[in-house]
Amino acid sequence: MQHPNKLVIWLNQIRANFLVLAVLLVLIGVALAYKYLPENHSINWVDSLLIIFGTVMAHASVNLFNEYSDHLSGIDQHTKRTPFSGGSGMMKSGWIEPSSVLIAAISTLLIAGSIGIYFGITAHWTLFAIMLTGAFSIVFYTPLLTKLMLGELFSGLTLGTLVVLGTFISLTATPGQPINTLLPLEAIMVSIPPGILTALLLLLNQFPDSEADRLGGRKHLVITLGYKGAAYIYTAGVIATFVLILVLPLAGISSYWLYLGLLPLPVIFTATAKTLKFYNNMEKLIPALGANIVTVLLTDALLALAIFITLI
Repeated sequence: MQHPNKLVIWLNQIRANFLVLAVLLVLIGVALAYKYLPENHSINWVDSLLIIFGTVMAHASVNLFNEYSDHLSGIDQHTKRTPFSGGSGMMKSGWIEPSSVLIAAISTLLIAGSIGIYFGITAHWTLFAIMLTGAFSIVFYTPLLTKLMLGELFSGLTLGTLVVLGTFISLTATPGQPINTLLPLEAIMVSIPPGILTALLLLLNQFPDSEADRLGGRKHLVITLGYKGAAYIYTAGVIATFVLILVLPLAGISSYWLYLGLLPLPVIFTATAKTLKFYNNMEKLIPALGANIVTVLLTDALLALAIFITLI
């Protein structure tokens, strides 16, 4: 195989095609912030772009730390890559040095942390708690969280719900603001479906990797519950996500425009049906992984759009 150029190598190494998730999560928070800003106030779009950049750096960092740890543990040597799982394979192919990946992982984490500190000072101190939770998840995802069946939970929390809430606080809060006034109920509730979807993204992508992960010492939900049990958990998560989107407008918590987030239901139905049917057949399960990723990204994008529409 022809040696790719450095740009292609690094884009693959940080899994650039997945980083759009970080952007969409921030946009949900921006939309909510715009909705709840006091009259005569406007969104600081420079700050919004800074949050996007910082979140993308954090997402890239966790990808880099994850791949570095998988290389050291030998998981890379046993993983069968798919278009949606199994890592980039850059170190396994010898196209990049592990030391370079570690340096990049630490550097992107420091960049994200610096931006988090800025908003912790200028907006509200609670952002330090969110930032530290995210940093803990990034650094200890592989060496600790994946061995305690907590990887899915922390991924959904830190690359889902907390991104939305952190963005909202960064754009609307003031340093001395009481904690109980930071977040409206709508912001809290709307942030939950993206968190579940991120957790489900990780959960389903672990199916093809589970045997390699087991050999590498991991103990996530797929390994612990088995393919069938994990398929049921995935299905329950899908149901919970879209039921919540359905209920929020009915409860008067959000606008009926939120139902735009239900448009991916046919796609996720395909993913769920294939998961329940082919949970132990990795070749036939691959289309479900693709449909799941489309659902996650499309739902997040539509939730952001739904909130922006209410501002028109």
